[in-house]
Amino acid sequence: MTGSDRPSAPRLLPNGIHESVRPGTALLRLETTHERGGVLDGAWWPRSRNVATELPGLIRALAERLGPITRVGLDSAAWDALPTRLVVDDRVVHIDASAVGDDTVLVSRGEGDHFSLLLVPPHTPPDAARAAMAEAVRADNLKQAGQILIGIDTGPPR
Repeated sequence: MTGSDRPSAPRLLPNGIHESVRPGTALLRLETTHERGGVLDGAWWPRSRNVATELPGLIRALAERLGPITRVGLDSAAWDALPTRLVVDDRVVHIDASAVGDDTVLVSRGEGDHFSLLLVPPHTPPDAARAAMAEAVRADNLKQAGQILIGIDTGPPR
């Protein structure tokens, strides 16, 4: 078996990265291939439920790695108010709101090019948030976002 024929081991982020995670952080496992192994492409832990304050930072971080972000899908129940669009760095980003309740943020660069991020509730205690984010970014994760959040302390109810 040659080096290129060997199956690759699941790629995980180094443990130290999870220790330094703070609210407002996005942990990403972005595989821009057609064969992404996990259910989720990353995780985001915003500081508040104010989308106008929180979302621009995420969009900037993603745009650095992916290019322009055109659309973001958010659960309307997870945010205080949702505009239909935001302007971030002179670019319009359309916001799709739904009451799905699936604990995800869907990010799009264009048609058929979507990334799904676990949304960790803002008031989740740090250890629980780190654990949820670590699970979401595992390359071999097969759990949906809601399954990851079940059983962790996500902080006081909204």
